Amino acid sequence: MKKKVLSVTGMTCASCARAIEKSVSKIEGVTNASVNFATEKLIVEFDESKASIEKIKEAEERAGYGVLDDGEETIREVSIPISGMTCASCARAIEKSISKLNGIREVSVNLASEKARVVYDSSQVRLSEIKNAIIKAGYTPLEIEKTSYEDSHQERKQKEINSLFRRFIIASIFAVPLLLIAMAHVVGLPLPEIISPEKYPLNFALVQAILAVPVVIAGYKFYTVGFRRLFKFHPNMDSLIAVGTGAAFLYGLFAMYQIAKGNYQYAEEMYFETAGVIIALVLLGKYLEAVSKGKASEAIKKLMGLAPKTAVVIQGDNEVVIPIEEVEVGDILLVKPGENIPVDGEVIEGRSFVDESMLTGESIPVEKTPGSKVIGATINKNGTLKIRATKVGKDTVIAQIIKLVEDAQSSKAPIARLADVISGYFVPVVILIAVISAIAWYFLSDSFTFALRIFITVLVIACPCALGLATPTAVMVATGKGAEHGILIKRSEALETLHKVTTIVFDKTGTITEGKPKVTDIIPANGWERERLLQIVASAERLSEHPLGEAIVAAAKEKNLQLHEASQFEAISGHGIEAVVDGQKILVGNEKLMQDKGVEIGFLLDVEKLSQQAKTPMFVAINGKFAGIIAVSDLIKTNAKRAIELLHNMGIEVVMITGDNSKTANAIAQLVGIEKVLANVLPQDKANKVKELQKQGKKIAMVGDGINDAPALAQADVGIAVASGTDVAAEAADVVLMKDDILDVVNAILLGKKTIQNIKQNLFWAFFYNTLGIPVAAGVLHIFGGPLLNPMIAAFAMALSSVSVVSNALRLKRFKPVKIIKN
Repeated sequence: MKKKVLSVTGMTCASCARAIEKSVSKIEGVTNASVNFATEKLIVEFDESKASIEKIKEAEERAGYGVLDDGEETIREVSIPISGMTCASCARAIEKSISKLNGIREVSVNLASEKARVVYDSSQVRLSEIKNAIIKAGYTPLEIEKTSYEDSHQERKQKEINSLFRRFIIASIFAVPLLLIAMAHVVGLPLPEIISPEKYPLNFALVQAILAVPVVIAGYKFYTVGFRRLFKFHPNMDSLIAVGTGAAFLYGLFAMYQIAKGNYQYAEEMYFETAGVIIALVLLGKYLEAVSKGKASEAIKKLMGLAPKTAVVIQGDNEVVIPIEEVEVGDILLVKPGENIPVDGEVIEGRSFVDESMLTGESIPVEKTPGSKVIGATINKNGTLKIRATKVGKDTVIAQIIKLVEDAQSSKAPIARLADVISGYFVPVVILIAVISAIAWYFLSDSFTFALRIFITVLVIACPCALGLATPTAVMVATGKGAEHGILIKRSEALETLHKVTTIVFDKTGTITEGKPKVTDIIPANGWERERLLQIVASAERLSEHPLGEAIVAAAKEKNLQLHEASQFEAISGHGIEAVVDGQKILVGNEKLMQDKGVEIGFLLDVEKLSQQAKTPMFVAINGKFAGIIAVSDLIKTNAKRAIELLHNMGIEVVMITGDNSKTANAIAQLVGIEKVLANVLPQDKANKVKELQKQGKKIAMVGDGINDAPALAQADVGIAVASGTDVAAEAADVVLMKDDILDVVNAILLGKKTIQNIKQNLFWAFFYNTLGIPVAAGVLHIFGGPLLNPMIAAFAMALSSVSVVSNALRLKRFKPVKIIKN
């Protein structure tokens, strides 16, 4: 089964999305087709043995829409200057060499200009490989003059916005005088005598017709798309505009014909201005909608803009600036202060602080020294770094984050599917209401023009755009906002699930605790000093691979204590170690070890107290005599207690799950305020524990970081992985937290709640506009002596409905995460 994302062009409302889904779903082998109206993306899953991309494209085009394979956005075109060519056969040799590479679409070498023009798929072949092919042919590729590619999707959207603005301006230039001329005599304004409706009614009609024609031409797409959709029995918003304004314009021509025949009363019944002003207003609404939709995807643009375009590669003694696409894994790169790190890598020389806030939201720069990992697009602050590239291109962290956010924005939440289904039936129902209302009013009023006005108003006021935009726009803004704060939402469904969560299950180690044991207490016996005791025990533990021993060695190094050589080292499984340091016999371990070796121990009350605090006390004996206690503990993360408190305040039950014994687990839980603990749970049983909680009717969010958490993350209704953990956990989760901060679990829940709240507001306003507007437009109030709705006001209200829904969704950009406590 293959999954593919295609860009769709030509959609104007949510019913278009529904029409495409229906058309594509009819293809044999297609198992799922989902169109996101806001992002204009089709996600399709199909059996490659039965269906193909070509068939899917044909189905989209049959439905009346354009299609663009996103894979085509990886197509690049370069012009590579080449030295060493002497004749036409040289050019042919280079073309042959390049053509053998996978992913080459076109190649032509011009001997006169000494350049090779290459069109290639960057997902299959790299520029450096093309250059190598030229070298293999015996020639020298020079520095590329210009890469002629841009983000084609953004370019296409900007062209669309510019086109809508131009058409709105043209329509306005003619619609404003058209409205003034048509309405001047009604409101008592003077008109030139030559176009006076009383003296020269035909001139009056002709001028209006002449002014209306350019407006109709500016709105030609409403007619080409709208009528095409109507004739295919899948009418959309354009169909409503086309039928409404088309009827008004044709009636205006009919009225002009009657005036020419001498029926001057028709001068009062032309609808040219209605058609013109409606088209201008709808174009304005579409323009504002397109601009607002562009703002909703600003997070992606920001992320893409962070990646540098070039990198400085060290080649021997030279520093060479090359395009970022040419950087290879293993290249040594130089990054000066103030520059962006070009790709993911490892520091091999230098020391500096790096601003990683664009990925983690953490405002404090992180110190980088040899051995530290650095991430592409982060900012080197104050020192020069020499790094070795470890990941380039689509493998870098920034590229993967962009893909995650794009995938989430393109996916469709269940609540959006409901809105799309409603939109699919909405337009035909509106046309039916318009026809019935017009017929009814024709018989009630005995006036064709009055019935026509009702017909036009009903068609124009009803806009399924707001309905279709309500959910995807909010999801786009929310996922982008989450990415800005280091909360990666991998699927839009996760946002909908987050706000329903009733129980959060936290894995203990690495999630609530740091996951790295540290020395917390040193209690020396009489005759010993703390540092001396730590020094001698650390010297003995140097040869140990146990995490507790490593913690003691790390504590000694932090204090700059000089460690001595140990001999006769023996690890006593499950008990501790034995070694000789400076000629003294050292024992470090638990109470059982001391009993076995006949050592009389002390500080038993302290031991009990340390155990209650979830610390692991280790007894130390030197030359057979008790020398003190060193306690080690996995420290609780800074914001754990506050995060648990906030979740409790939100009415969410918090559960801790761990493989530790119940005594240690309960001690940790008590410290952070968790009441329910699932202890002694084997890794393979964590998913079953989550399943048991789900059987109790609870909506579960699982938070974890390890490989052993992956099954539980997948089993939970929504899995949240802490990014400091493993790739496996991140892959299994629905939400990835880029910062190693448990408080972001709270922020993810808050973001989910805010998003769903925003979607509900949007859907309310979308339904409100239509349920209130359609009856008023149909003249229900007029039956009881109330006012009638002017078609032009209806057009204005329709444009406002879409703009207001998108504007409301943009309010999510103000989302502020809970403030993080610093150490």
